[in-house]
Amino acid sequence: MSDITAGLDLGSTYTKAVLVDGDGTILGRSESRTGFHFAKAADRALEAVLVDAGLGRDDVDYIATTGFGRYAVDLRDLAITELTCHAFAVHSWYPEVRSVLDIGGQLVKAIRLDEAGRVQGFRLNDKCAAGSGAFLEKTVRYLGYDVDAITRLSDRAADPVSVSSVCAVFAESEIINHLAASEREEDVTAGAVIALAGRAAQVLKRVKPQSPCVLTGGLTRVPLVRRHLEEILGFEFIVPEDDLGTFAGAYGAGLLAHQRLRKVRASRAVPV
Repeated sequence: MSDITAGLDLGSTYTKAVLVDGDGTILGRSESRTGFHFAKAADRALEAVLVDAGLGRDDVDYIATTGFGRYAVDLRDLAITELTCHAFAVHSWYPEVRSVLDIGGQLVKAIRLDEAGRVQGFRLNDKCAAGSGAFLEKTVRYLGYDVDAITRLSDRAADPVSVSSVCAVFAESEIINHLAASEREEDVTAGAVIALAGRAAQVLKRVKPQSPCVLTGGLTRVPLVRRHLEEILGFEFIVPEDDLGTFAGAYGAGLLAHQRLRKVRASRAVPV
């Protein structure tokens, strides 16, 4: 088997891991809650992805980390920014695409790419947590559901409520008021999804996006996010198939790890 690298995306809420061979093929992937200890989260994720691929720790030649906790992991060989990893992953899947919108647990990242997949410009959300995935997860947990219920609840909405506050505290107050007024849980969930998508759209506008735009992050699993973004912005969004959008950061890290591994080996081969 060709060289194998691991990409670990240590997000504030979830940690994703992928194993990638020299041809860019994903050999295994895993996703688990990060918790409060990034190093332990990385260990768990690496162990899980090795089990998924049927491989051992000695089979991995290089490890790259990205995400919020990328520097807190001793097992890494390389740490890379999320922007670079998402850009590189998307470019490998869709070389013609020049815009990426990533909605994460704490941050919304809008990225403009050049023709080589490099980051040409970017913007991050500068508002409260009401514009991030964590707010949406907190909303459904307040309703008594797990995060996996977001898609089911939002798809069943008949008349989504309005959630206008940009502050997470005030937005949560709006959610409570809607429930106190006997609004349906489905409509409250959809209202929160639509509010988040609207704030993400404002971030994306600031990089002057080109259509189509690729959507990455855990909320690619919620079709209403894509539908509302397309309605607001008036152009197409691509969601990578097979849930790959969720693993874009980890996959980009795995690909870039191969680039660095080749450079390291080439430098060692040069006679002194």
